[in-house]
Amino acid sequence: MSKISLIIKREYTTRVMKPSFILLTFLTPLLIAGMIMVPLLLAQIEDDTVNKIVVVDQTGLYSDVFVSDDKYQFELVDRPLDDLKQEDEKAFAAVLLITADLTTNPSAATLYSQQQVGIDLKSHIAGLLNAKVEEYKIAAINIPDFKQLAEQIQSDVDVKTVRWGKDGEEKMGSAELAIIIGMISAFLIYMFIVVYGAQVMSGVVQEKTSRIVEVIISSVKPFELMMGKIVGIAMVGLTQFGLWVILTLIIVTSLTSVFGTEVDMEAYQKVQGIEMSATPIPVDSEGNVAAELLTALAGFDFVQTGILFVIYFLGGYLLYASLFAAVGSAVDNETDTQQFSLPLTLPIIFAIYAAIYSAENPDGPLAFWCSMIPFTSPIVMMVRLPFGVDFWQIALSISILILSFIGSTWVAGKIYRTGILMYGKKVTWKEMSKWIFYKEKG
Repeated sequence: MSKISLIIKREYTTRVMKPSFILLTFLTPLLIAGMIMVPLLLAQIEDDTVNKIVVVDQTGLYSDVFVSDDKYQFELVDRPLDDLKQEDEKAFAAVLLITADLTTNPSAATLYSQQQVGIDLKSHIAGLLNAKVEEYKIAAINIPDFKQLAEQIQSDVDVKTVRWGKDGEEKMGSAELAIIIGMISAFLIYMFIVVYGAQVMSGVVQEKTSRIVEVIISSVKPFELMMGKIVGIAMVGLTQFGLWVILTLIIVTSLTSVFGTEVDMEAYQKVQGIEMSATPIPVDSEGNVAAELLTALAGFDFVQTGILFVIYFLGGYLLYASLFAAVGSAVDNETDTQQFSLPLTLPIIFAIYAAIYSAENPDGPLAFWCSMIPFTSPIVMMVRLPFGVDFWQIALSISILILSFIGSTWVAGKIYRTGILMYGKKVTWKEMSKWIFYKEKG
């Protein structure tokens, strides 16, 4: 077994057997499953609370608007607002005061309460009043059958997206689905680079400060030690990520089979804090949500996206991890890493912002160039891929990333070789640049 393989095995086994790794590996899927399932379960719980709303209509125009139901009970009264303020706070949830004709003064309706009313109540009352005001305005126009004509004019255009390949085969597409898949992939790569790249740097610093590295360097070359550490930690990250995916799927599947999968989507959206739009979510005849979305999922090329995700996943990590290892070897403690690691983390942060804007315009100049620059391409390209990217752009982006990794590894190896055995001296960027071009004698 080669020396690099031994170092990889050591890094992998020591980290995988840590209690923190085991705890995080099994706890994270539970948290993810909870974030998915808790809103689904809460959406199925019926709220039988009836809110009493006192209505003071000084105009007398809207007395027939407020019809009580299972959720809201309206009571029309003719009392001053000051008297109602003296009532017990449990007597009613809110007081609605209408002081003028809403057709001429839309701001004449005010909702008073001791506690802040929810968006549900406010939207419900606004909807009732808007419907009545529309009736008054239609009547004032005095055109026969105007309401029916207006309803006929209204339209709800549903623009579908279809992609076709070079052979003319058509596949249903979805811009929303492409954005979701792209942003999730980009965020995963971002988290992997930041978390495990920092682990590489921290591991190098710890070995250097404890002087263990002096013993290790007597048996292996500095470059072999650096590569073994980078690859070993990468395997730890891939193992943890794979277990997260598998365990999350098992937990979610088990919970849905126990509690059932039929969910009131309107209630689910309210639990999630999503405001219902005027256009409902498309459903099929059986009530399943977003049948078109499922069709788009069926036509999505998960194989290509998955393969490229792994390539950019590893390429981005290896590029940054080699530089993080170089930074760790050049300092004596983790506090000193901040001045050197900041220039490395800024491109990653910029890549996230570029990815957000690239999702809106995946073929724009920002998206194209950021998907070619190796420090941002692993994140930005994953956002562009679900929208469709020419093969030459993918090939060029990967080639630049691989060449950049080779170059960064060479640079990091030069810095690592000198810095790993240097103690008690503050290192500057100028001195690190000298290490890169230093040639050994003989």
